[in-house]
Amino acid sequence: MRVEQAVGGVVAVAGLVTLQDGSQVFAKTLPGPALDVFVVEAAGLAALRDVGGSNTPDVLHASERLLVLEKMEPRRDDEDFWERLAHMVAALHTSTAGDRFGWHRDGRLGRLRQDNTWDRNGHRFFAERRVLRWLTEPPVEAAFDREERRALERLCAALPDLIPPQPPCLTHGDLWRENIVATGDGDPVLIDPAVSYCWPEADLSMLWSSPRPPASERFFAVYREIAGLHDGWEERMPILHLRELLSIIAHDDDDWGAAEAVRTVIAPFKRRSES
Repeated sequence: MRVEQAVGGVVAVAGLVTLQDGSQVFAKTLPGPALDVFVVEAAGLAALRDVGGSNTPDVLHASERLLVLEKMEPRRDDEDFWERLAHMVAALHTSTAGDRFGWHRDGRLGRLRQDNTWDRNGHRFFAERRVLRWLTEPPVEAAFDREERRALERLCAALPDLIPPQPPCLTHGDLWRENIVATGDGDPVLIDPAVSYCWPEADLSMLWSSPRPPASERFFAVYREIAGLHDGWEERMPILHLRELLSIIAHDDDDWGAAEAVRTVIAPFKRRSES
């Protein structure tokens, strides 16, 4: 058996494993205390495939210490690939509309808990379980002063005026470019989910706001044709991306400019006087 370690992950140690018969699998192990990260990940992959019809790798083994997946290939960053991805994500979002936000169990975003408690109010769900939930994490407390935290609270209070009502649907939950790979035939495959029923625009914000190749513009054009988007969706992307920015800070790694990005989004709310 031979292991070629992958680079880039901050939660698990991962790599491509060549077995004695020459076949290859992708495996991840978790250093430190045992968590339910891999069990939750496997359940999320199953939901995306079985409920949402998305391509996900076969799960060959899932336990607290080890996750073994079918080997996938790197994605192609051309317009054809991103168009195929748009069709898949649009089908996921439009075929899974629900009446509650959340999930039947809590999940993980990275190594930290994702609160998926059911709620029929999407604005309250996003405020309490996707934004304000991070304010008690020590690295986030250290990154922002009292007035900045109050600005985040004001923004959350204003969400009904900022985000149009949208029914929840099954979302990947961590849909940035590194969580998109490909089959041997070049079809898009989703990995590393943090699933819940949430606004479809929350998924889009991950792709829109994270670094991505120019060809990904085709994704948004095709997605809009298939699924439709409310006017002003581009302006909402930074607001919906707050959840990811705060999570980056909470994981206490390099914040990659996340704190400054948060400050930019909350600036109008920081300038409001205390009531």
